[in-house]
Amino acid sequence: MAKLKIGIIGTGGIAHAHLNSYKAIEEVEVAAGCDIIEGKAAEFFKKNNMPDAKGFNSKEEMLKNVKLDAVSVCTYNSTHSECAVFALENGLDVLCEKPLSVTIEQANEMLKAEKKSGKILSVGFQPRYDANWQKIGEIIKSGALGKIYYVQTGGGRRSGMPGSPSFISLEKGGAGALMDIGCYSLDFAMHSIGYPKPLTVSASSFGYLGRKEYGDDFEVDDFTGAFIRLEGGITLDFRMSWKMHMDTAGDFIFLGTEAGLKVKQPSLGTWGGAWDGPVGEVRLMHDMFGKPTETLIPLDDNHGPGLFEKKVRAFVDAVINKKSAPIPTSQIIYNQAIIDGIIRSGRTGKEVDVVIEKI
Repeated sequence: MAKLKIGIIGTGGIAHAHLNSYKAIEEVEVAAGCDIIEGKAAEFFKKNNMPDAKGFNSKEEMLKNVKLDAVSVCTYNSTHSECAVFALENGLDVLCEKPLSVTIEQANEMLKAEKKSGKILSVGFQPRYDANWQKIGEIIKSGALGKIYYVQTGGGRRSGMPGSPSFISLEKGGAGALMDIGCYSLDFAMHSIGYPKPLTVSASSFGYLGRKEYGDDFEVDDFTGAFIRLEGGITLDFRMSWKMHMDTAGDFIFLGTEAGLKVKQPSLGTWGGAWDGPVGEVRLMHDMFGKPTETLIPLDDNHGPGLFEKKVRAFVDAVINKKSAPIPTSQIIYNQAIIDGIIRSGRTGKEVDVVIEKI
């Protein structure tokens, strides 16, 4: 069987994680990559001792010269949409780094291109492959909590602010902590409770500490908080930070009519608090014989490859075996609609409606 030929669009920091994961999969050959910075893609492969992989200065040049089966999109947040749409229109399956896009309009264009192409577009949320993340979803789906009415995302970094222009530039990043790591906690919340439709968003975003550190170059949020009303009478209380004068904005909690679930971060260090990997201690808060009771949920070990590699392996398996996208756009569009609403509400200082186009 011929190897699956992969291209990487954008050869910056996160591309290394994609490359290393692909290299661990026997059925795959990373055949090419491209980057808008001249010579960067060629240097990327040179540093990784891959003389047969071709580096190009544009996605158009790459697809013109190398026959590929699929691509990873590892570019700035603001260009995820154009790169994914281009690849889909050229008959390629796509693994897109998180977040899916910046605006809901971009996300809609990606979904339309995916449906028209007949190819798959999967989104890069590796925490879904954590055994305990999955266990939390199973507990909620079992009905043990009763009707869920409130979810708090919690977390947030004490001091873990990336300074690269790709993160702190509004044009490139689209937003700051919200877009970079807030998308993880939104995915955790929404996937765990079965994707109720978002209705309204009221949000505030701040950049005080970012501007203090980077001056006028800092154009995005270092802290964002929001209340999101969801169908079914559920409120989602969202908060996320790159930097704040607090060790955490709280635990991740799910409140139900029969029980509650408290999820702690595994670490609160400089780069902790992002919900981008395994979860920490999980406790079920319930009543037993009329008394408030806490049950510590036993945590499972994550066997086999790391979460990032599991994400890439799931995508490769879906492409080879003609399966549906492992992390589908039909789910992530809800997350993106919330992010879009948070941005709009933060800019206007008003609550905004969330409208999701039927595609």
